[in-house]
Parts: sequence; C-alpha cells; structure tokens
Amino acid sequence: MVTSLNPVLLNVVYAITGGVLTLVFMWLGWRLFNFLTPFNVNEELRRGNTAVGMMVLGLLVGIGVSMGLVIGLSMN
Repeated sequence: MVTSLNPVLLNVVYAITGGVLTLVFMWLGWRLFNFLTPFNVNEELRRGNTAVGMMVLGLLVGIGVSMGLVIGLSMN
C-alpha cells in the first residue's frame, strides 16, 4: 500500500476507483437481468412499461448501494 501520498489525494483515488467499480457492477447486473428475464427489458422501457422501469430502478439502486458500501468500507 502506498503511504507516502497525501491522505486527501489517496481518498480521492479510492473514491474514483470505487465509483468506477460500482458502475461496472451495475452494468453487469443490468446485462445479467436482461439476459435472465423472458422479455426484452429495453423494448419494454421504450414502450413505457412502468412496472419494468420500477424493477430496473430497484435493481440499480440495490446494486449501487451494496457495491458502494462494500467498496467504500473496504478501501478506508
């Protein structure tokens, strides 16, 4: 671990890394969700299906919160 860096700069690097990792896992979760459902999520969202939109919202919020906590707590 690099300890010679300024702690503020080190925390900025941790925050950026955590944010990128969270976005990657959210994208992977979206792809897996779209693969596992028997319908095309993108097409349903284009048609204005509110129920699918709420499912996607819950999926992305859940993944974002859980990954953000895991990454944030492990890096500090």
